[in-house]
Amino acid sequence: MSRHDLTAQELQGAFTGFEYTAFRLEGRESYAGTSYDRSRFARWLKGEFPELDPDVPWKRQVRAATAEGRQFARVRIVSEPWSDYTRYALWQAMQNIAAGEDIRYLSRQRAEAAGLPAGLWEHDYWLFDSRLLVVMYYDDATDDLRRCEILDDPAVIVRHNYWRDAAWHHALPRDEYVRQVGEPVKPVTGS
Repeated sequence: MSRHDLTAQELQGAFTGFEYTAFRLEGRESYAGTSYDRSRFARWLKGEFPELDPDVPWKRQVRAATAEGRQFARVRIVSEPWSDYTRYALWQAMQNIAAGEDIRYLSRQRAEAAGLPAGLWEHDYWLFDSRLLVVMYYDDATDDLRRCEILDDPAVIVRHNYWRDAAWHHALPRDEYVRQVGEPVKPVTGS
């Protein structure tokens, strides 16, 4: 198996160059340290609920791809009860969904019961057209994305496809998941 670190330009090329599907599995408790989320999350915690911009590059990219018949999808594996970051992500997901991204949620408990390996959520990944696997590595202390890597071992890619399928099968669409859990999607003091 070879490994190849991606440059930002190569990663962007994967997002614009896929033919059918771009799938992401997210398993971290927080992405609050990323440059995009840092200030917005801090404001949200204060109850400010900053307006979300429907015209940011990511949402334009999702809208363009879905207009062409391509699919952006993701499963977020989350702990229950929810952390404030999970609440924030549930709130923020509404605009990504409006742009055309299919975002689903799966509790860690259900993920483990479904046979997904516990270590699966130690790294996120993107899977493009079921054949290009990009694994993402974050700094646990800061939540910053450290690097992305392509893994090209066919057995590893097949295993990640299986995990995608299993996670997707057991995950619930965002609104259904929120109704099922029944917790408020707003900051909770002391979380």
